[in-house]
Amino acid sequence: MQLYQREAIEAAVGLDHAALAAVEAGFAALGRGEVVQPPILSMAIEEANGEVDVKTAHIRGAERFAIKVSPGFFDNPRLGLASLNGLMMVFSARTGQVEAVLFDEGYLTRVRTALAGAIAAKHLSRPDSRRVAVLGAGEQAEQQVLALRLVRDIDTVDLWARRREGAEACSERLRAAGLAVTVHDAVASACATADIVVTATPSSTPLVHARNLPEGVHVTAMGADSPEKRELDASVLTRADAFVCDTRAQSEVNGELKAFAGGEAPFKVHELGRVIAEGQRLRLSEATITVCDLTGTGVQDTAIAGFALSRLAAG
Repeated sequence: MQLYQREAIEAAVGLDHAALAAVEAGFAALGRGEVVQPPILSMAIEEANGEVDVKTAHIRGAERFAIKVSPGFFDNPRLGLASLNGLMMVFSARTGQVEAVLFDEGYLTRVRTALAGAIAAKHLSRPDSRRVAVLGAGEQAEQQVLALRLVRDIDTVDLWARRREGAEACSERLRAAGLAVTVHDAVASACATADIVVTATPSSTPLVHARNLPEGVHVTAMGADSPEKRELDASVLTRADAFVCDTRAQSEVNGELKAFAGGEAPFKVHELGRVIAEGQRLRLSEATITVCDLTGTGVQDTAIAGFALSRLAAG
């Protein structure tokens, strides 16, 4: 059994086309029905404002599968600690033996989440998309933009966040990456001329409404990953010409389909894996509006863990 620390994992795995292809292949396998993926195990630790999620999946025919343990303790910054942590355990799919433990401290989750946003944009946004509106100023907001550059020629960012100082700090990092960035005081102005909108916040109330959507925009919502979080008003989902999610079951419990709790959504729900596997073309014109809700899946974790281990073993 091999033990790998975050420093080595970061050196081996980043936002590149090979990592993107590995995660995209995981989605495609899910779309073809080749994945065993149980529901997320989630546990609240309320007295410490914490939660722990456990995700896993097996891709049939793959040599390995991973189990990820992901704690989030949201008072940690007051203690000088990161809010998110975790590790991935990688097992042989033939013998069940532990092959490696990746002490990535949440790094691989950060990478695979950013890559999932890029994959959604690859299949759903206009190919000529260059301008992205980002709601949120945390680490994932920045990573989403950087990952998008793998699939689209992004050169301009419109940024909004609840805390202006956070938005300004994020804007400086993105400018250092060669992007033109404007910080906005309102969601509406940030989204007004966007080709792609990315929401990456922990909001519990909707931030984006149908009136904020320009013609032809693609929206990736990835902040709602638990029952109490929402970023999109129901009008966004009903206005969209195509609504896509990573898994319908998770979106209904943790994601944006909670807006229709207790009833059937009044539109067709597509799953990203099937869109990829079947080559579905949901963007029918320049004016088509698409929305993708990403709640995070176990197959993403198995895909990125297997990719990381192959890189580490080779390196």
